[in-house]
Amino acid sequence: MQTRPFIAPMLFDDPAAAFEQVRTIYDSNIAYLRECMRRFIAGEEFTEHVRACYPFVRVHTDTVVRADSRLAFGFVAGPGTYETTLTRPELFANYYEQQFRLLLKNHGGKQQVQLEVGTSAQPIPIHFSFAEHDHIEGNMNAERRVLMRDVFDLPNLATMDDGIANGTHEPGPGEAHPLSLFTAPRVDYSLQRLRHYTGTAPAHFQKFVLFTNYQFYIDEFVRLGHEIMAAPSASDDDKYIAFIEPGNLVTRRVGQAVEPGDAHGAALPRLPQMPGYHLVRADGSGITMVNIGVGPANAKTITDHIAVLRPHAWLMLGHCAGLRNTQQLGDYVLAHGYVREDHVLDEDLPLWVPIPPLAEVQVAIEAAVAEVTQLTGHELKRVMRTGTVASTDNRNWELLPQRTPERRFSQSRAIALDMESATIAANGFRFRVPYGTLLCVSDKPMHGEIKLPGMANQFYRDRVDQHLRIGIRAVEMLRALGVDKLHSRKLRSFTEVAFQ
Repeated sequence: MQTRPFIAPMLFDDPAAAFEQVRTIYDSNIAYLRECMRRFIAGEEFTEHVRACYPFVRVHTDTVVRADSRLAFGFVAGPGTYETTLTRPELFANYYEQQFRLLLKNHGGKQQVQLEVGTSAQPIPIHFSFAEHDHIEGNMNAERRVLMRDVFDLPNLATMDDGIANGTHEPGPGEAHPLSLFTAPRVDYSLQRLRHYTGTAPAHFQKFVLFTNYQFYIDEFVRLGHEIMAAPSASDDDKYIAFIEPGNLVTRRVGQAVEPGDAHGAALPRLPQMPGYHLVRADGSGITMVNIGVGPANAKTITDHIAVLRPHAWLMLGHCAGLRNTQQLGDYVLAHGYVREDHVLDEDLPLWVPIPPLAEVQVAIEAAVAEVTQLTGHELKRVMRTGTVASTDNRNWELLPQRTPERRFSQSRAIALDMESATIAANGFRFRVPYGTLLCVSDKPMHGEIKLPGMANQFYRDRVDQHLRIGIRAVEMLRALGVDKLHSRKLRSFTEVAFQ
C-alpha cells in the first residue's frame, strides 16, 4: 500500500486553528492523489495500491451538556465520543468553523471539550479528488480506466448511505457516534451529482433554495436576475453581486469586477435535467432556484444532494390542482400539512411520521403574500387558503375508477394536489432543512376546469411574476431572522448530531 505520510491527531481549543489543520490534511492528501493520478495517466506503472484519506474531527465528553434549551444544534446528545470525516474545506470553510465554534462554546465550563483533528482511515475515492474543471479521466483509454480500480480507491456505496439522517444508524462496538448527518464520501458523492443534474458548480449554490415545477418561473427568475445585475444596489438587503446560469455562466452586477473563475463558464448547448440558477450574495445567503420538472422522483433526487450543502431553508413554488369548488384559478395554497402518496421516501421516512408546519416559515410566506398582493385580513383569505396538500406519483390520478381519489382527498381535508410538495417537505424534515410550500391553483379537474392552451397562457402571464416575487420576499424575511431562529428544534431527533 502506497499512502500519504501520516499526520498525527492534534487537540485544539480554537475553531480557526482546528479548521486550518483540517485544510492542511485534506489539501496534502488531495495533492498526493492528483499527482499520482497525473503519473498514472502519463503511463507510469504502479506496483502498489495508492491511498489517501479524509481528515476527521472528534470530540469526547463525559458529561451531559447543559446547553441553552432554545438551541437546535451545536451540541452532542450526551456523554461519549463523536466523530465525522470532512471534505472540501474551501467550500465549507464558514460552515465548519461555525460548527467547531459552537461545540467549544456549548461544551464549556469545567468539562471543556477539545476538538481532535487528524487523518481518518476513510479513503478518498479517486473520482472525488479531481479539481472542479479537471476532466483528466477523459484522456485514458478503456484498458487504462479498468486498471485504475486496481491502483486507486473507487467510491464505495457502503460508506455513504443515509442511515444517520434516517435515524437507523447504530455505531458498532467501540465506534464513535456520528457528529454530522453526512460523512465526507456522502458529501462528495452529492457534490458530483449536483454538477450533473443542475449544470452548475456546488460552490455557486446559495443558502436559500426555491424549487419549481414549471419553466415559466425559471424564465421570470432569469429575467429578474439580469434586471438586478444591470442596476446599482438599491438597498441594504439588495446585496446580490452575481447571477449564475447553467454552464457556470456568470453575469456580474454593474460595478462588480470580473473574477478569474468566470472565464470557465459558458452557456450549455442543452439544459441539464434539473437546471439551477443562482442569485448570489457575497456571504452565500442569496437564492438558488431549480426547475425540478414533474414528479416526486426528481424532487427527492435533487433534495438528497442539495441537503449536503446545509441550506438554511427551501421552499416549493409551483402549480397545483385546486380541490375545492370555492377556489379560483390563480388562488394561492399555503401548505400546513401533507398527504404523502408520492412513495419515493417510504423506505427512508415511514408514512406514520408527521411532517409538521414550521412556524417561522409559515409566518414569512403569509406575510410575503400579504405584502406583495397588498391584501390583509379577510381579503387575503379570499386569494390564499391554508390547508393540507396531497402529493401523488400518479400524474393521471383523474382517470382512476370509482372516484377513489376524491374520497381520500375529502377524508384528508386536502385543498390542493401536486406531485412534488410532500416530497420536498418530507426530505426537509428528514435532513433537518426548514421547508415550506406555496402553490398556485392552475386547474380544477374535479370541477371541470382543466388547462386549455389560451387560458393557461393568460394565467401564466398574470400569476408567475407575482408568485415568484412572493417567494423571494419570503426568503428575505427568513434571512432577516438569522440562522439560530430559523433552524427549528422540531427537526431534532432524540440523539441528534451536533452539526446543523
